Amino acid sequence: MAEITNLNRYRKAQARAEARRQADANAARFGRPKAEREAEAARQDRASRTLDQHRIAPEGDADDR
Repeated sequence: MAEITNLNRYRKAQARAEARRQADANAARFGRPKAEREAEAARQDRASRTLDQHRIAPEGDADDR
């Protein structure tokens, strides 16, 4: 015979697990020191500028003059 499962208990356990996952994600996203956040922003900015510098302009672009 199958074991009886309390659905409220299961639902609450699932909700707690989801809340824990969300809290871990938020801690990783927002729980960093200011220096680390600024270093990451600078790295992203540098990568974006490098990518823009390597962009090939389409033929007949008005910016080539």
